[in-house]
Amino acid sequence: MLLNSFILESAGGGNPVATSAEGTKTTSGLYTIWTFNSSGTLTFSVGGDVDALIIAGGGGGGSNVNGGGGGGGAGGMLEPSEHAVTVQDYTITVGAGGVANAVGNDSTFDTFTSDGGGKGAYFGIDGGDGGSGGGPAYGTSSPGDGTAGQGNDGATNSHALFTPYPGGGGGGKTAIGVDGASTGGGDGGAGKSNSISGASVSYAGGGGGGSDASATQSDGGVGGGGRGGNRATASTAGTANTGGGGGGGGIAGGTGASAGGSGVVIIRYLT
Repeated sequence: MLLNSFILESAGGGNPVATSAEGTKTTSGLYTIWTFNSSGTLTFSVGGDVDALIIAGGGGGGSNVNGGGGGGGAGGMLEPSEHAVTVQDYTITVGAGGVANAVGNDSTFDTFTSDGGGKGAYFGIDGGDGGSGGGPAYGTSSPGDGTAGQGNDGATNSHALFTPYPGGGGGGKTAIGVDGASTGGGDGGAGKSNSISGASVSYAGGGGGGSDASATQSDGGVGGGGRGGNRATASTAGTANTGGGGGGGGIAGGTGASAGGSGVVIIRYLT
């Protein structure tokens, strides 16, 4: 057994060993965990298998132009497991959330790229494609498409041509956005929980759609999605380092659209 262990370690076949000046190192049970809330480098001095979570930046919500804007789509979410790494430097990119009316930015690790979330639509301008698609605005705009395996489409909002001029929710990791309704903008699509950090955390929720409703405010999808704006209350941004989509703008009171949340990359391996 000692000889076999020596051969494995010499060949780089034991548990990985890594260092980083930018990532945050923690441990949980048998695992060493590296969390990157911003871009950096992870250097492996011993190779092996790792698990990863790669979340892109969420899309920004759509503006309040002649009606409620669509919610921003969540950033793409990838969860590779037992991925082989070798002795080298790995550049990790953590995507920023998109500002209002803009797509989110991609996150990368090794061969994996999570797509930034699609922008929310505004009147006459379609929602953007992305990890999850942006929600449609009030009127004639269409939702954005999500990337297969990373997220879902924005709401269809096929019946939104009525007061309170609602926008639809942006897509999330596990669900499409919710259509706007007579009560207000549609909620963002739900994200997904992941325990790679050592605790269960939800990521990649879509942003809520905006509307001219005076009472009801749409919710962002579980996983950091921002709330949509309405006549009385401003929209909110997606939560940082979750990839949540930004809330769509309400039609009145200057309640404009909000930015998507930034992404995150987490790597873990057996200590």
